[in-house]
Amino acid sequence: MSSVRLTMLNAMAAQDFIQALDRHVAWGLTDVDLKDGIFGKYVLDLNEAEARRAAEELAERKLSVHCLSTGLLFKMVEEGERAFRKAYVPQLDAAIRTARHLRAHSVRLLSARTVRHNELTDAIAYTRAEHPWLMPLYREFVDRLHDAGLTACIENEVGGNIFSSPGEIVEFFEELDRPGKAIFTWDLVNLWQEGAFPSAAVYRQLKPFIGYLHVKGGRSEVPGGPLHWASTLAEASWPAKELLTQIVRDGVAPVICLNPPHGVVREELCGTDVTAQDVAFVKAVIAEAQ
Repeated sequence: MSSVRLTMLNAMAAQDFIQALDRHVAWGLTDVDLKDGIFGKYVLDLNEAEARRAAEELAERKLSVHCLSTGLLFKMVEEGERAFRKAYVPQLDAAIRTARHLRAHSVRLLSARTVRHNELTDAIAYTRAEHPWLMPLYREFVDRLHDAGLTACIENEVGGNIFSSPGEIVEFFEELDRPGKAIFTWDLVNLWQEGAFPSAAVYRQLKPFIGYLHVKGGRSEVPGGPLHWASTLAEASWPAKELLTQIVRDGVAPVICLNPPHGVVREELCGTDVTAQDVAFVKAVIAEAQ
């Protein structure tokens, strides 16, 4: 079994980019996930000089870029294909250019959204019937990334997205039909917020498509209920240790990425270095599971 590695969104380590990289090294991490806070910029807003400088800082610390966490394709499908192309084709070009400078492994695409989210039982069937351009657009973006030597990581987001159940995610990836080119980034808590509590049963459904994992804390007020409170992973209501142990042993995701917790921040959490605690928690799970 190959070793599973830990990373995080870069700004979680520190708001200053250089300090964030130094903190990665201090924690013994070898991979970074770049989103924003890179010399004060979003990753796709870097110019070539800034991307080269970032690459030099990473190389000096022997850090590799696992993913560029872009916001590509996160519009409402009802805005139409033209709006998607106008907004995101130039951003895809920028992602490929920046990824080349940074020698990134993958680029994040997000699940699109729909204004009809609350009334739909199958958002993928809806987009197939009413917005048939969407899946070809995903295939086009995936293929362009693959041709550039990059893997597309498609992540479930919150806020009316088309991935609100495991069944929709399975349906999407089967219809996408890009094995080896696109993987699913399972954000366990995002999917919980959409109604699917993180469990072994959900994992079994999604396992064939998972290639990357986003984890964060979160607590409900009642067992199995909706997320309400922010928390560390150790205090999470979802079975973080058990699920992560199984996922590490299965080797479905070579890298696990920490995200900031969602939910209302309790007073006792204020002043706590949640990131440091979560790093220690995941590292301990990986060490014990491997």
